[in-house]
Amino acid sequence: MSDTGLAYEIWIGLEVHVQLLTESKLFCGCSTRFGAPPNTQTCPVCIGMPGVLPVMNRRAVELALRAALALNCQIARLTKWDRKQYYYPDLPKGYQISQYDLPIGLDGHLEIEDPKGRFPRKQIRIQRVHLEEDAGKSMHDEKAGLADSRIDLNRAGTPLLEIVSRPDIRSPEEAKAYLEELKLLMWYLGVSDCNMQEGSLRVDANVNIQISTPDGPVATPIVEVKNMNSFRAVERAMAYEVQRQYEEYLRTGRKKGDPGVHKTTWLWDDGAEITRPMRSKEESSDYRYFPDPDLAPVVFTEEEIESARQALGELPASLRRRLQTDWGLPAYDAEVLVGQGQPFVDYFLQTAQSCGDPKLASNWMQQDVLRLLNERGITIQQYPVSAEELARLLSKVRQGGLTTSRAREVLARMVADGCSMEAAIQALGITEVDESELLALCEQLVRENPKTVAEVRQGKLKAIGALVGQAKKKNPNVDPARVQQSCLKLIQESGQ
Repeated sequence: MSDTGLAYEIWIGLEVHVQLLTESKLFCGCSTRFGAPPNTQTCPVCIGMPGVLPVMNRRAVELALRAALALNCQIARLTKWDRKQYYYPDLPKGYQISQYDLPIGLDGHLEIEDPKGRFPRKQIRIQRVHLEEDAGKSMHDEKAGLADSRIDLNRAGTPLLEIVSRPDIRSPEEAKAYLEELKLLMWYLGVSDCNMQEGSLRVDANVNIQISTPDGPVATPIVEVKNMNSFRAVERAMAYEVQRQYEEYLRTGRKKGDPGVHKTTWLWDDGAEITRPMRSKEESSDYRYFPDPDLAPVVFTEEEIESARQALGELPASLRRRLQTDWGLPAYDAEVLVGQGQPFVDYFLQTAQSCGDPKLASNWMQQDVLRLLNERGITIQQYPVSAEELARLLSKVRQGGLTTSRAREVLARMVADGCSMEAAIQALGITEVDESELLALCEQLVRENPKTVAEVRQGKLKAIGALVGQAKKKNPNVDPARVQQSCLKLIQESGQ
């Protein structure tokens, strides 16, 4: 709500293009590998030479079916290919092979939630999921005033899965959460690596607002926003565009019942953090869709659909709930663990089961283990300490045999040397301090520090930290908590 007192509701729908993890393109055998020199991964089929015939990539269809099922879609028993006509320099055929009226999946949903509590758990409806081929890439060179544009067709024909949501997203934060959950789901399924830097995941947003006025609700014209290269950029772009549309309404004063304005496309300028007008948006009739005469329809049997459904495995949302309900983890912990992938969660489950303390295992996984993975750029499968060895170390911490700080030293040695916990402890010279040794040390500290003892007796309990620090210097193997407890007891007894 603004200073004018007019409330409004945000409507956002997202169109997400996900590049499928196939080795070859959708209708030819050219490689989909990223980073090859321009125009080196092309053939007569993907550059649209006369007389060539496309051949469907079965693996792409299987991945699309898997994604549509995971998004709770109704699966079409028969789907076909359509030609979408438009003329861009990076579209050599003059049309794109896509799916129009019979997509693979319809009427699904994706559940999102926010561990920070900014919005409640909700379902975002999925309008459709369909396959299509990618276009090429236009490269614009603005250096030295040349302003040249060149075309790289390596990407032309790459299989894309387009996932179109209903306008159920009510805030920029929800938009970001939806994209993060969708990316995680595609990654778990093995459908896509969703690498935005390489163009494996691209987002277009359709946004407008419905303003409550004395005469009734008024909806602003829908704007399609493009050129958002990160989820954070999507969040910022939506926040800006909502405010821009609201201020535009205040200037124009559009009334309920006024004729609608044609949908337009705007570009997000990430540097300036504003949207800029680009063009009017085409309608479906402008594309002159018609069935592709060179490709046969795709038919799914009930057995194929059920087999694909059974092969999905446990999905991220279910896994997060299980970590919270069965293992007692906070929502944040479950979010972080699941966000690292199924192998990371499997490692955690083995560790938690063996050490008997899921929260302790979660803390060490999020801090010590994850930090090393990020530093070395490795996966949990390459981590040099097994789940069983980490669990044994954490059990020793729980039993009081090692302090947390010393246990971290042990883990670092285990990682560096690839050795067992016992070997790391021996190499570091760590020994357990028995009760009599600890008591003798604490008696010495109390005796040698009368000033600190006096401060403690005056109620300045933080002063005991000085005694703990001295104890660690004299014997690095002592447990600080036991030193503190023993010193306090000696001070209290001596003051009686």
